Amino acid sequence: MLTLCIDIGGTKIAVALADPGALADPARTLVYNATRPTPSGVAAERVWDVVSAMIGDALRAAGGRVTAAGIACAGPVDLAAGTVSPINIPAWCRFPLRDRVSAAVPGVPVRLAGDGLCMALGEQWIGAGRGAGFLLGMVVSTGVGGGLVLDGAPYDGRTGNAGHVGHVVVEPDGSRCACGGRGCVETVASGPSMTRWARANGWLAPPAAGAKELAEAATAGDGLALRAFERGARALAAMIASVAAVCDLDLVVIGGGVAKSGSLLFDPLRAALTDHVGLDFLAGLRVEAARLGGDAGLVGAARLAGFG
Repeated sequence: MLTLCIDIGGTKIAVALADPGALADPARTLVYNATRPTPSGVAAERVWDVVSAMIGDALRAAGGRVTAAGIACAGPVDLAAGTVSPINIPAWCRFPLRDRVSAAVPGVPVRLAGDGLCMALGEQWIGAGRGAGFLLGMVVSTGVGGGLVLDGAPYDGRTGNAGHVGHVVVEPDGSRCACGGRGCVETVASGPSMTRWARANGWLAPPAAGAKELAEAATAGDGLALRAFERGARALAAMIASVAAVCDLDLVVIGGGVAKSGSLLFDPLRAALTDHVGLDFLAGLRVEAARLGGDAGLVGAARLAGFG
């Protein structure tokens, strides 16, 4: 039997079918996978029309074998109400996503969670965090997001928004964040934030250059680009140490566009982490690169449905 998986973000919408029995070969877990761009600047129903059509295609491909459904969606989410208010999909303010999906798959249990939590679940299930009991999954890209798996189970908190680690404060007098706060790690370590800092300090690059070009410059030995990555890595290390101490973590898995820079990010991050982690119970804390790429949210949504 199959699980319907849905992953909705500000850039793309993905709908898949997962075979929970194929875990011996992670590449075979998703037996159907479709992706479409997320419509921008349109009414809420227009966005839903895209999701609904993709669900219909997946159900036809499943041939009646769907027994559960899991949804990963950009947040904030409201689990009690089953609604979502993704910052990057402004048309969806308190949109009743869970009820809409339930109506599309009548008689099938449906579970909803934030996309950061689903990413963490996917990596903990069959990715870089396979088997870890206490894990923080992170995406470092346009923003910094995350999710927690504690004692082997997803931890969504009081409202469903636990794990918003991008808004851990690392610079009390730092820059304003899009969330309305000040000094969040996202204002230092996200791709756009690192690029802005490099430009403000004299990095010369074309106007459209972003984190990818910053990484290329750092790889070529550009001092300012290297400092931007080191500054972002130190901020991430401070945040990770704080969350690890609170949640007694044993593993942190990092994915996203900035993480694709590899050693440019991970080497200074691991080095800085040694300065922040002093408690004996955190001595074995590991930081690893994610393995599931863009499928992590879908795989995590399938795993989420299994906790129903």
